[in-house]
Parts: sequence; C-alpha cells; structure tokens
Amino acid sequence: MNSTTASRFVAQSTRIFAVALVAVCALMPGLASAATPDPSPATDAAPPSGAASLPGGEWDAIKAIITEQLAALQAGDGSEAFTYATPGIRQQFGTPDNFLFMVRTAYGALIAARYSEFLEGTVIEGRVIQPLRLIGADNTVRVALYTMERQPDGGWKIAGCALAPSTVQAA
Repeated sequence: MNSTTASRFVAQSTRIFAVALVAVCALMPGLASAATPDPSPATDAAPPSGAASLPGGEWDAIKAIITEQLAALQAGDGSEAFTYATPGIRQQFGTPDNFLFMVRTAYGALIAARYSEFLEGTVIEGRVIQPLRLIGADNTVRVALYTMERQPDGGWKIAGCALAPSTVQAA
C-alpha cells in the first residue's frame, strides 16, 4: 500500500470511527433503559432503536453480506472479499491485494475471532450500522461496527468498518 492510499485509508477510518462513536453512543441509552424497569404501562410505542426503519429481511440481507465477506477474508480470498465492498472502497484500494493487506493490517481481529455474533442493527442519521461482537482467542471482546450502503440494484455493500473495544468480558 502506498502512502497516498494509506493517507486516504486513515482519513476514511477517522470518518468511520466518528460514525461508529455516534452509533455506540446511540446504543448506550437503550442499554441503560433496558436495565431499569419501566413503571409505565405498556403502550404501542415504536421499538427503542433505529432497527424499525428497515424491515427484518433487510437486516438479514446485511448480515449475509457481512458473513460472506468474513468467510472470504478468513479463507484469504481477497478477490471475493473485495466484491462485498462499496464502489468507493474498491476505488480507494484499487486492487483486492491492497484491500486484503489493509484488512490483515488494521482489522486482524475480524479474521482471528474465535467467536462472533451479530448485535441489533440501527440507523443513525441515515447511516445503516450493523454491529458484530468479536471474541478473540485471548477472550478480548471487540465490536465491529459495519456501515452499510444500499446499492442502485437494491442490494447492500460494506462502506466501512470500525473496531471498538468492549467493556464486556468473555468467559
């Protein structure tokens, strides 16, 4: 990866981290309210997250894209993994080899996770965020926050990913 590509990657990662931070902050109030019983009677209020803004089938499609890309990354198939990225990401990295190098360098936790599970997705300021909890071989827990973009054909592509530490400890 040349220095220009690396600089663009850092700038993109900074933007993705900012969105991820917003996502984490938005998810935190829901976690706090879930721990405190609500004394008010049940109402027909909207669900507590942005998940309601996408039908369940859309979340399933998003999870399938992420799962397929992860399988390709774990198999070392950069060409296949590259197909799940948005055109902007593909343009940024140019080749599947550059993309795979970046993932191995900056996102090794995705490839090395011994366990992963999807958390509830959300839409924040129009951005679709799908969290994925990762547990490493050393029981380190991280959350990968995927930013997804709908494509003109109606499908989904991965527009970015930010890794965030978790306060949850694995057993």
